[in-house]
Amino acid sequence: MPAIHEPKLISGNANRKLAEAVARRMSIHRGARVDLVAARVERFNDQEIFVEVHENVRGEDMFIIQPTS
Repeated sequence: MPAIHEPKLISGNANRKLAEAVARRMSIHRGARVDLVAARVERFNDQEIFVEVHENVRGEDMFIIQPTS
């Protein structure tokens, strides 16, 4: 049986409260705490986005919560 990975969530800069609400809802649904991963999210002058994750997420299910508007 494959190992069960806990989902990892990163909040973009636009709406951290939304990402926190998603994490709370996932925690209730899963019956286990789901936290936001520590990360730095920045935008370059050419509007490209840079994300630096501050913990090991290799092989994990990763989701970035960022509204599009």
